[in-house]
Amino acid sequence: MKKKEHRRKRKRPNHLGPKKNEMLAHEEDTKTNNYEVKEIGGICVNVHNDESARRRKSKEPSKASSFLDKMRARLSGGHFRMLNEKLYTCTGEEALNYFQGDPSLFEVYHAGYKTQMANWPDQPVNVIINWLKRQSPSLVVADFGCGDAHLAKSVKNEVFSLDLVSKDPNIIACDMSNTPLGSSSVDVAVFCLSLMGTNFQSYLEEAHRVLKPCGWLLIAEVKSRFDPNTGGADPVKFSNAICELGFDSMSQDFSNKMFILLYFKKKNKPSTQKKEIEWPVLKPCLYKRR
Repeated sequence: MKKKEHRRKRKRPNHLGPKKNEMLAHEEDTKTNNYEVKEIGGICVNVHNDESARRRKSKEPSKASSFLDKMRARLSGGHFRMLNEKLYTCTGEEALNYFQGDPSLFEVYHAGYKTQMANWPDQPVNVIINWLKRQSPSLVVADFGCGDAHLAKSVKNEVFSLDLVSKDPNIIACDMSNTPLGSSSVDVAVFCLSLMGTNFQSYLEEAHRVLKPCGWLLIAEVKSRFDPNTGGADPVKFSNAICELGFDSMSQDFSNKMFILLYFKKKNKPSTQKKEIEWPVLKPCLYKRR
């Protein structure tokens, strides 16, 4: 019995032969990509290749992630353009109600805004910050449409940061035409790319109300909005309208490719004669789909 068992065992092949085994290994590797052929003790066998599997898995998600990232960027860009158009084509009160109904939309807008601004070689808010740093730190500032309150975080001055939505205790959520600031309570009023509502003139009237006599009004706006050749407002007419509101024009800076800067001072004595001001229409700054 023992001899028969021994013979039966010897008849069993220990392997299929190097060539055949290598061929099977290649076939298995082709199917799964998780095996590779290695020679062990003179025999070619299939060995599970963990590193190969890891490489394969790492490459597949990266392609999917790249595609998803592109789709998210497109959706985010489209959402930003929609919200941007909304802000330029409604009143401040309508914008306030819209974003307070869903504050997350305001975050979407500002995320898109930052993406757009990243393409600008210079940031107008930085020019205004540098101007403020050259003034007395005792000047009180009102930042109309402050966004993430970058201006307030960059200067020593007391700054009232105003915008439509606030998730920061230092930002006051309000309509730019109806702020909680007292009359003649601030020294500098800033509008940095924030004259967006169809009733923008009421924002400037509010700035006039809260400014002290001889207080500064600083306006930074997209240059295309003041190009009459492309449907923008005449900057001279715009400046004249602000002067009729009760300001003196101090200087204008058109040197930047992307934006203009206008500097005004509130008149020391307000005019006793009130007349209807003819405000030019400011062209909306709408971003094209890329």
